[in-house]
Amino acid sequence: MSEVDPNSKGVRGIYALLIIATLAVVSGRIAVVISREGDTAFLSANDRSRWCTIAALVEYGTYEIDDYLNRRGAKQNRRPWATIDLVRHVGDDGKLHYYSSKPPLLPTIYAGVYYCVANTMGMWLSDQPIYLGRVILWLVNVPTLAIYLLATIFSIDRLSLRPWAKCFLATATCLGTMLLPFSISLSNHLPAAASAATVMAIYVGSMDRKLGFGWWLLAGLAGGFLAANELPALSMTVFFGGMLLLVRREGLVGYTLGVVVVAVAFFGTNWIAHHSLRPPYTHRGNGPIIAARATSPDQTPEATKAWLVEQSLASNSSTVQQFESREPNRRRVLVDGSQQYALIRHPNGSTELRHWDDWYDYPGSYWVDGRRRGVDLGEPSRLVYFANMTIGHYGLFSLTPLWCLVPFGLAGLFRVERREHQLLLAAIGTASIVCIAFYVMRPEIDRNYGGVSVCFRWMLWFAPLWLLSLSRPVNWLSERNWGRGLALLLLAFSMFSVSTALQGPWQSPWLYRFWQFLGWITA
Repeated sequence: MSEVDPNSKGVRGIYALLIIATLAVVSGRIAVVISREGDTAFLSANDRSRWCTIAALVEYGTYEIDDYLNRRGAKQNRRPWATIDLVRHVGDDGKLHYYSSKPPLLPTIYAGVYYCVANTMGMWLSDQPIYLGRVILWLVNVPTLAIYLLATIFSIDRLSLRPWAKCFLATATCLGTMLLPFSISLSNHLPAAASAATVMAIYVGSMDRKLGFGWWLLAGLAGGFLAANELPALSMTVFFGGMLLLVRREGLVGYTLGVVVVAVAFFGTNWIAHHSLRPPYTHRGNGPIIAARATSPDQTPEATKAWLVEQSLASNSSTVQQFESREPNRRRVLVDGSQQYALIRHPNGSTELRHWDDWYDYPGSYWVDGRRRGVDLGEPSRLVYFANMTIGHYGLFSLTPLWCLVPFGLAGLFRVERREHQLLLAAIGTASIVCIAFYVMRPEIDRNYGGVSVCFRWMLWFAPLWLLSLSRPVNWLSERNWGRGLALLLLAFSMFSVSTALQGPWQSPWLYRFWQFLGWITA
């Protein structure tokens, strides 16, 4: 990169070229995106789960996705809409239905885009899942990517000193993170990163001039949307609020109001879809207790029915069935084909009757022992999990070596002059530690690296924050020839990982596949 006057139009020109090139690359990939079988523009069970909700909302006015799961494609043995990311519970009609396991707010917003497209073009997504899928994907992802790029580069430009460092970090923003592959698929990661970048840009912008209420309201909406798309990112949403309390109190009311608006929308859509304030993926256990017995009674359907009648949960004419569940000491009790209860037998001989709250436990569920495969089995060792998510086959540092500079940037928080900058770096560092610890401490079934994807995707929303934290280290390296060479080497290897994933984000990382080739991974 050539040195240019930081006050000239040269740097901004480079920014424009990088942004346009990145948006063009993503647009081209979306224009030809197609499933492995060639019958939809949906790349995995993860995004199919959201596509089903989007289609069901517009075409049927419901969050129930039953109709799409068994639809056949051009190949009669194919179910192009089928997904493993679903739950089952009782719907408004009192019958059991399938739903996406994803929080409904984002698909509801995207359904609004689909509604406009369908009424403009006169096509249904279920009839044109390739063509219309690409149109919708472009309309939601490309503007979101543009927001992420513009907001992140704006922040970097304000806090980086040398033009070489500015241009380097702009290149890293556009081409050096694993967000780029996720821009050609429907996921929560790109909108989460764009939201984080937006709050960050508004906060950084407030360092030089006073901002009005509207900007802080926008920051709150973005901060709330960040947490709505990545639940652990709630930590950063809170930290942003804390920073405003300390150094920008005039923005706290607008920010809080924006967060509250998104919170109402998040819980409101969740209630409409599931009659629960909790996201569907949190319903994975046993519900409130109904009754208990100190000694274990006969657990035949007849005896269970008598107990249910005693609790006014069934009538003498009800049909009661019992099924095994994914927990060995629990049986799923089905009353009249719709109402479900859990019959739990404890080692001490006592028995509990509970409301059913395991929405992932249904006939044919992928999420039962014996069905899950590969990384979905979960990593038993937390130490191994931590190693693989940082420097191993799904590693933050091994797949994106650029992040190796992040700890140096965060450690230098006391070397920056402005208190606002210090607080921002401290918040980013604390949130990073909190989220890494959160994922390491998850139960074994959740220690799956985010499933089959090109990276440890649950931390992707940190991309704009970590890029900002690189400002000081990259600026320091830019003053030394060997430093520039090292920075370019780290960026080159990061871009290499990105290039291996441009076919789609829902594949194992190149490093994981290489280790399989070497025989280090046999699962």
